[in-house]
Amino acid sequence: MDCSLVRTLVQRYCAGEENWVDSRTIYVGHKEPPPGAEAYIPQRYPDNRIVSSKYTFWNFIPKNLFEQFRRIANFYFLIIFLVQLIIDTPTSPVTSGLPLFFVITVTAIKQGYEDWLRHKADNAMNQCPVHFIQHGKLVRKQSRKLRVGDIVMVKEDETFPCDLIFLSSSRGDGTCHVTTASLDGESSHKTHYAVQDTKGFHTEEDIDGLHATIECEQPQPDLYKPLGSENLLLRGATLKNTEKIFGVAIYTGMETKMALNYQSKSQKRSAVEKSMNVFLIVYLCILISKALINTVLKYVWQSEPFRDEPWYNQKTESERQRNLFLRAFTDFLAFMVLFNYIIPVSMYVTVEMQKFLGSYFITWDEEMFDEEMGEGPLVNTSDLNEELGQVEYIFTDKTGTLTENNMEFKECCIEGHVYVPHVICNGQVLPGASGIDMIDSSPGVSGREREELFFRALCLCHTIQVKDDDDVDGPRKSPDSGKSCVYISSSPDEVALVEGVQRLGFTYLRLKDNYMEILNRDNDIERFELLEILSFDSVRRRMSVIVRSATGEIYLFCKGADSSIFPRVIEGKVDQIRSRVERNAVEGLRTLCVAYKRLIQEEYEGICRLLQAAKVALQDREKKLAEAYEQIEKDLILLGATAVEDRLQEKAADTIEALQKAGIKVWVLTGDKMETAAATCYACKLFRRNTQLLELTTKKIEEQSLHDVLFELSKTVLRYSGSLTRDNLSGLSTDMQDYGLIIDGAALSLIMKPREDGSSSNYRELFLEICRNCSAVLCCRMAPLQKAQIVKLIKLSKEHPITLAIGDGANDVSMILEAHVGIGIIGKEGRQAARNSDYAIPKFKHLKKMLLVHGHFYYIRISELVQYFFYKNVCFIFPQFLYQFFCGFSQQTLYDTAYLTLYNISFTSLPILLYSLMEQHVSIETLKRDPSLYRDIAKNALLRWRVFIYWTFLGVFDALVFFFGAYFLFENTTVTSNGQIMTTNTHMIFGNWTFGTLVFTVMVFTVTLKLALDTHYWTWINHFVIWGSLLFYIVFSLLWGGIIWPFLSYQRMYYVFIQMLSSGPAWLAIILLITVSLLPDVLKKVLCKQLWPSATERVQSTRTQCQDHLSEVSYLASLYSPSLVAARPGPCSKQVTVPCPESKECSVLPPIAGVSNNHCHPSWRPCSHGPCGETAGEQITSLSL
Repeated sequence: MDCSLVRTLVQRYCAGEENWVDSRTIYVGHKEPPPGAEAYIPQRYPDNRIVSSKYTFWNFIPKNLFEQFRRIANFYFLIIFLVQLIIDTPTSPVTSGLPLFFVITVTAIKQGYEDWLRHKADNAMNQCPVHFIQHGKLVRKQSRKLRVGDIVMVKEDETFPCDLIFLSSSRGDGTCHVTTASLDGESSHKTHYAVQDTKGFHTEEDIDGLHATIECEQPQPDLYKPLGSENLLLRGATLKNTEKIFGVAIYTGMETKMALNYQSKSQKRSAVEKSMNVFLIVYLCILISKALINTVLKYVWQSEPFRDEPWYNQKTESERQRNLFLRAFTDFLAFMVLFNYIIPVSMYVTVEMQKFLGSYFITWDEEMFDEEMGEGPLVNTSDLNEELGQVEYIFTDKTGTLTENNMEFKECCIEGHVYVPHVICNGQVLPGASGIDMIDSSPGVSGREREELFFRALCLCHTIQVKDDDDVDGPRKSPDSGKSCVYISSSPDEVALVEGVQRLGFTYLRLKDNYMEILNRDNDIERFELLEILSFDSVRRRMSVIVRSATGEIYLFCKGADSSIFPRVIEGKVDQIRSRVERNAVEGLRTLCVAYKRLIQEEYEGICRLLQAAKVALQDREKKLAEAYEQIEKDLILLGATAVEDRLQEKAADTIEALQKAGIKVWVLTGDKMETAAATCYACKLFRRNTQLLELTTKKIEEQSLHDVLFELSKTVLRYSGSLTRDNLSGLSTDMQDYGLIIDGAALSLIMKPREDGSSSNYRELFLEICRNCSAVLCCRMAPLQKAQIVKLIKLSKEHPITLAIGDGANDVSMILEAHVGIGIIGKEGRQAARNSDYAIPKFKHLKKMLLVHGHFYYIRISELVQYFFYKNVCFIFPQFLYQFFCGFSQQTLYDTAYLTLYNISFTSLPILLYSLMEQHVSIETLKRDPSLYRDIAKNALLRWRVFIYWTFLGVFDALVFFFGAYFLFENTTVTSNGQIMTTNTHMIFGNWTFGTLVFTVMVFTVTLKLALDTHYWTWINHFVIWGSLLFYIVFSLLWGGIIWPFLSYQRMYYVFIQMLSSGPAWLAIILLITVSLLPDVLKKVLCKQLWPSATERVQSTRTQCQDHLSEVSYLASLYSPSLVAARPGPCSKQVTVPCPESKECSVLPPIAGVSNNHCHPSWRPCSHGPCGETAGEQITSLSL
């Protein structure tokens, strides 16, 4: 059979927004057209293999090395290593090459393992069996062998192996149901329709006899602007509730829409990483300065001939003839090599390991696991862990994020009459409650007709599927009636509306053979032929269906947001319905308006032609469809409105309150109408009763100019605060007026739109100034791209605050990708948000612990890690710099090669890694109970220049102590009879390696003990790693210098460490120098804690006082307990407890021997009264001893 119309019909899926017409021609079943029909142009398409891996066996090493050496630190050490190989340098190339090799190898192994897992997953997918149609028979092959043009049969519960055009189905009406959970996470069923001319082909023989050509556009990655989605079945979707379907492959392998969406998101960099890079540049400048100073001083020193050429080291003639500038440059490079360890290359691999391992603490957190959903938090990227502790602005969606997205039908209003299903009176459901009129008497005859028309509109204007048994995938809801049908829809609103109208007497039964069946109040089945569906989209904010009744009347039913319905209405009780809609919106209910119009046959035929022309357009298809819908959905008659409740999520209000106390500003960005969104903001405590709301809406701009409205709002918010902005305020202050701003999408467009004189930035700055002085902001009627615009506007403002966006739907993806940190809610609107986010959590309430606890710990840990790495490398290399002043700038190394190599790799690496994974400076309960502690670390507080300079100078001080302490120990030396040099005051054999080893030993102990002093949270692992590292250093030094190793050509450290430790004064020197090095840091901490304590230190101090007082009271109580029991067994002698920090309880006992025990904390107030009327904090003097 030759289907000449297939090409035209199939073109409906293949038009996009791009203005290009490059297309491909596909011959169904690889059947070439008959001779002379048209030119046959064979085209090459990729096979069906999916490749998500990054490397192959052959390109792994060169490609991975290229990517790793793009990092500036790795490239720098590679250059240093090459310099060591090329010129004569004071240190062995091993000292730079081995750490670099370690870092490169560890990273390569990690990336190689991850890519091997991707290869494994690809192979499993590519080898899946697929059923082909060949010569009228079913043939089973591997998925990777499928080619464009092959006809494929897919059975129920199987996944589509590639992008297919739906030819026919086992269902008589030519439909099939699919779920797209693996594409966007939506488990709801979607209906697809076979090509009209091929839906009757039900057998393999019929399909094999098909001669057809498909012309379509080249592949596009866009999943969410479906290209004629009724015919197109995407790879990754699953067939449901349909026995089998036949389809022809049009996009295969890496050209499928699923594969085209594999591309990674843009790289986000945390504030800590940016600080690290800046500090690295500073240390690079220090390194260059050191090398320059030493190079200059070397030639100043050698200006005297006897110093340049001592008698024991005469130069050769070629060395004397060598160019001075070349010699100076070589010496400069040599000094660069000598001091290069000040750049901590191992810091990068340690930071990566800390982020990767630390991310598991979120996924392992049992408190963030949702039992109801069976889901826990997900970490899609570990690069931003510390950014969770720096958030200043949170942008949150409303529906499904702050609310449950669990809709319940509350009421409907039909021409001023309100209907509430299941009216409750005195706790009892009234019998016959369906259709009760809550305002006035029942409507008349004409009103009755409108009422039934309204109910029919709700039963027909939707995309719900009906499943006749309970075995369904995805979200489902059973109607309250005794029927066993289950409604399935991609929108919870639709299910709520159909269930609600069912309780009012009209039941939607099913869609069969393109006829929709409903059961009316009289239990009669009404059948309507479904002619057209005008699908819902976020721009139009409405959907329509065109149906033909059994009597032949044609109706267009339309439902949508009030803002999109009212302008298109020409008849109906608009004022009454509008007032009811506004009242419901103020109560936080989601409202929809319903309208209709009758069509005559000629009008319907014109509509069909209009839609057909738009659907088959290859260019601007979406635009032409929108224009067609605009022409069709007009001149409507308003029927009524519905109200659906979306309940607030559990603990959403507590979470927002805690975030505001932490100094974080919360903005709500939603597509809902202003009244509904404002009611939700009040319910979740974003707005408070004393908050003065400021409006920047289209309505207000129509009354005044945008310029006047902005300046008026600016004057209002600055009246009390003056020039002081509220960035450092919680928004909960009682002595300042709280302001809340409400802005809609249209007003935002005007603010963002450039003015004619090009001064658009003035409006933006004024708008930002207003927002900074408001405790909360609500943005309503927002399109997805406008949400991203708001986030970008704040992100790029002059303060450059850290932003976080959280949402649960595909419409939130743009702002999630735009913000510094994107969090997806694993919700009912699909998992597109969770898939595109950096982190995913089951509920909004989990955001509190993620930021206030995990974010706080992550930032504290990694900031200490970064500063500590720079500190210990200053301690390491500055003595080497000082040593050059005592060796004639000869580039002699102070430390042995083994010590140079292993200092950052082995001796000091594990303690800081464990610290950065496990440190808790305060308890988890304290952080949750006192959100204000989050402000202690705000604005990158621990990586500011002041802190960085302190750590650097502390490293310089310690290095001075190490070097000069050991120097003065060795100051006076004598030569013994056997030629050895010995110190006169300590009688220890002296040499440059002994000197360097002593300095190195003091340094290793000091930097490790410094970390031990900084540790607040001790576990057996910390003890094992810290003391184990010191023990490892001692054991290694004893073995390295105590055994003659055959593989070494020379062994300059032989017996040095043992000889050093055999001297008693050396032990004393080591202990003394360690103590002196640590003393300034200890004194600084004690003084700061006493004079300028941070909020965290105050909490720690309070906790300690509480524990001490509790111990004292317990001791006194144990001394006097017999007297207490015998003296006054009445109720006043009972112990009263007052809650205090760390969720402990302080006993407040009656005073014993005149000593008051109410001393847990002077600012605490008693929380309860004793039975005798005395407060818990009062002295109960009636007790006798």
